Amino acid sequence: MLDLSPPDLLALAYFLAAWFAYSIVVERSARGGESLNSLMHGYRDRWMLEMLGRPMRMVDGQVTASLQNGAAFFASTSLIAVGGTLTLLRSADEILTVVSVLPFSSPPTRVLWEGKMMGLAIIFVYAFFKFAWSYRLYNYVAILIGAAPPVEEKDTPHARALAHRTAHICADAGRHFNRGQRAFFFALGYLGWFLGPIPLALSTTAIVWVIYRRQFYSESRRAFDTTPDIDKPSLPPV
Repeated sequence: MLDLSPPDLLALAYFLAAWFAYSIVVERSARGGESLNSLMHGYRDRWMLEMLGRPMRMVDGQVTASLQNGAAFFASTSLIAVGGTLTLLRSADEILTVVSVLPFSSPPTRVLWEGKMMGLAIIFVYAFFKFAWSYRLYNYVAILIGAAPPVEEKDTPHARALAHRTAHICADAGRHFNRGQRAFFFALGYLGWFLGPIPLALSTTAIVWVIYRRQFYSESRRAFDTTPDIDKPSLPPV
């Protein structure tokens, strides 16, 4: 048994609740429909409709390959993170000695430390499955793009149905990719627990604020709120 103290239980519950609540807000709430992720999902449908009108679809294949490479990179990174986390379990005594002298930290027992490390490993395993499934879905997108009818049939019901189906799978791939990245972000917040329950609560709050701001209040998000004036520079100053 980990024998968690009441502050540890509260901090861990806050961490899990923050992750769950943020996911609900971004993916299932009306507010989430205004997020950067949601707005980009809409452009996937437009992409596939535009793809039908291109006689040569090499650009679409290159874009899909780029998306696959991103998912593959993060999937491999997740496995490396899992391996690194499990390796640290073998050095618990040395690490506990270092942690015990850090400021604002409460030295954990060996069992508690190993439990925290296993929790971190579980987060990275979850991220791996999300990135791996995203990679697989982008494979399906590439197949569907290859199966698209010629440009002469772009306005047929069959062609438009295939475009919408491809966009739906592409959006699902992006959704799983986003969940994997979200796991990475919250893994950074989880690191605060190694210093104690209060640092965990503070780091979780900081992570939620950073990713929430990027989805709803960043420069990238504001780009969808205005129509650029062609007579003026549309990019922010460097």
